[in-house]
Amino acid sequence: MATVTRIPSSRTRFLPRDPRVDGPYRMTPQIALRLGVLGAIVLFAFAVLFFRLWALQVLSGERYLAAAQNNQLRSIRIEAPRGPILDEHGRIIVGNRLAKVVRVWPASFPVRSRPRVFRKLGQVLDIPTAELQRTFRRQQRADPLKPVTLAEGVSRAVVIYLTERRREFPGIEIEETYLRSYPYRAMAAQLVGHVGAVTPEQVKSGRYNHGDHVGQAGLEAAFDRFLRGQSGLAQLRVDSLGRPQGRPVFSEVYRQGLALRLTIDAKVQRAAEQGLRHGISVAKENDSWAADGGAIVAIDPRDGAIRALASNPTFDPRDYVGRPKPADLKPLLDQRAAEAANFPGLNRAIAGLYPPGSTWKPVTALAAMRERLVSAYSPLSCTGSMEVDGTTFNNWNPYINESMTLPTAIAASCDTYFYQLGLKFYELPAQYGSPLQKWAGAFGFGKGTGLDIGGEQSGLLPTPEWRRKTFTKERYPDTWQVDQLWKSGDSVQLSIGQKDLLVTPLQMARFYALIANGGKLVTPHLVSSVEQPGNRGAVKAVFSPAPKTVNVHPSELAAVREGLYLATHAGYGTSSGIFGSYAVPIAGKTGTAEKAVKLPGFTGLMDQAWWCGYGPADKPELVVCAVIENGGHGGTAAAPAALKVFESYFGKKAPAPTFVPSD
Repeated sequence: MATVTRIPSSRTRFLPRDPRVDGPYRMTPQIALRLGVLGAIVLFAFAVLFFRLWALQVLSGERYLAAAQNNQLRSIRIEAPRGPILDEHGRIIVGNRLAKVVRVWPASFPVRSRPRVFRKLGQVLDIPTAELQRTFRRQQRADPLKPVTLAEGVSRAVVIYLTERRREFPGIEIEETYLRSYPYRAMAAQLVGHVGAVTPEQVKSGRYNHGDHVGQAGLEAAFDRFLRGQSGLAQLRVDSLGRPQGRPVFSEVYRQGLALRLTIDAKVQRAAEQGLRHGISVAKENDSWAADGGAIVAIDPRDGAIRALASNPTFDPRDYVGRPKPADLKPLLDQRAAEAANFPGLNRAIAGLYPPGSTWKPVTALAAMRERLVSAYSPLSCTGSMEVDGTTFNNWNPYINESMTLPTAIAASCDTYFYQLGLKFYELPAQYGSPLQKWAGAFGFGKGTGLDIGGEQSGLLPTPEWRRKTFTKERYPDTWQVDQLWKSGDSVQLSIGQKDLLVTPLQMARFYALIANGGKLVTPHLVSSVEQPGNRGAVKAVFSPAPKTVNVHPSELAAVREGLYLATHAGYGTSSGIFGSYAVPIAGKTGTAEKAVKLPGFTGLMDQAWWCGYGPADKPELVVCAVIENGGHGGTAAAPAALKVFESYFGKKAPAPTFVPSD
C-alpha cells in the first residue's frame, strides 16, 4: 500500500497542536466539566429570577398593589381628648371643649407666597409674623408631610374671616380639636397644673411625638399616662405633590383618656381659697400690712384623703389654653416677674417652707412624754421670760406667772413652759442622741409625705449633725467654729418651732391628723380612682395607702388633745374667740412664727400666722391647717381662715368672733 504524506495546512488551527496526537482534539473531559458547571450556574440564576418574579406577581401582588395605592394616602395621628378631672362627688374640675385650630399643609403652601400669607395671617390671628414662621419651620422639620398647627382656640370671627378668604390663604385649613376647660376658673390651679405642647427634650425621650400635648405640671403631669388616652389614625388622600384631596377618614378611632376622680371636694376647696383671701384681708386690717399669701390644707385624718389644697396667690390655668399670651405667663415663667407677683405658680401648701411656731408645741409635748422628761399633769412654771446660759427668752405673754400642766400650757401656748422642755432635751447625755428630732422624724417631718402628685418640699429638721455639715470653714470662714455647735438656745428655740426649723403646711396637717386619729401617720393623697369617663363602676386603679402606726401612748395623745380642745374653748385659749361658740366642737392650736423676709422697702423678721386643728373634737373627720404669710398672730388671721373651711364642710355658719389674746 502506498504511503500518504500529509501536507500541513497554511490555515490557523482551532486548537494548539498537541504533539501527542496527529490531529486536533477539540473537547477534553476538563473542558466538558467546566462547561457543565457554567451551564448549571446560568440555569440556577434564571430559576432564581423566575421564582422572584413569580413571587412578586402572584404571591405578593395584592400587597404591592396596596402599597402603590398607599403612595396616594397620608396617615395622620388624631390626638385623643384628655380624660376629665372630677372632684369627690363627680363635679368636673377640668374638662374639654371643642375648639377651632388653624393648620397649614406644607405641600399646599406655595413657597413664594409664604411671606405674604404669614404677614396677613399674623394680623388676623394677632400673632407676630416671626413667631408664626418659627412655629412653621420647627414643625415642618419634625415631619414635612404633616399639617402644622399655627393657632388653637381661634374665635368664631377669625374662622369666618379665613373661610370667606380661602384663596388669600392657600394651604390654610380650619379644623376642630379638644382643649382643656375649667368650669371653676382659677380654682385649684397649682393642684391641677396645665397642659402644653411637648418640649424637644420630651420628644427625645421617645414617649411622645411632635405636636403632642401632655401634662406639664400638677395632676395633669403626674397622671398624664391615664389622662392622655390613645391617639387615632386617619387616612388622607393626596395628589402627586402631596396636596390633600378631600377630608381625612378614620382608620383607627381614638380612645379618650380615663377620668381622674379626686379626693378633693370642690365646695371645700372653694371655701379654702376664699378663707385664704379672708385671712389676708383680716391680717391687713390688723396692721399686718405685708400679708400677701398663704396656704390651707384640709385632710381626712382617717385615711389621708385631701379635701382641699389651696395656695395664694394663684393663677388662671386658662392662660395656658390655646395660644398663651406671653404677658399672662410671664409671672409663671420669668423669675423677676414671678418674684414681683409673689410667685403665683408656687404651690405653698406642699412646697412653701415656714417655721411652724407654736403649732409645733404638740410635737415637743409628745416627744417629752415619750422620753419621760415630763408627765402630762406634772406642773411647770409659766413666766414672762426665761434666761438660758446668759440669753433671755421671752414669752409671748410677758405678764403671766403661774404653774401649768401640759394641757394648760398647750391651750395658753406658754413659751417658757416649752423652753424648759427644750432645755431638758439639751441636757440629756450624749448617748441619747437627738430624741426631739427623732420623734419629729417619726411624725413625718424632715421628709416628703409621699403625696401622689410629687413636687413637695421635705422641709428642714435641724440636728447637731446638720449644723456640722452646713456651717463649714469653707462656707463660713469667720463664724464656723461657733455656728457648728449645737447650743442650748438651739434646743430652746426648736421646742417652740423657731430658728432653723422649716415645715410645709401639708406636713403640719399630716401631724395633726396623727393626733386626731389616735397615732397613725397617714399618706396624703389626691386621687381616689381612675375610671372610664361616665362610668364610675369601671375603676382602673385605686390610690388609698394604709396608715402607719406610730409608737405614741393613748394617754399621752389624750393629754395633747385635751390641750388642743382647751385652746379653742377655755377662756384663756388662744383661739377660743373664733371657735368657742361654733356649733361643731373644734380643737386646734395657733402659732405665730418669726421668719426673715425681704419685701420692697423692708428686710427683717415678719410673723407668719398659723392655725392647725380638727373637728369634731370627739370624733375627727377633718383636719385643717392654715398659714397666712406675714399675717401676724395666728388667732387673728389664720384661725378665721380655717373657720371658713369648717363652715363649708359641716354646713354650719359660725357666729361673729369675739376678741381674745392670741399667739
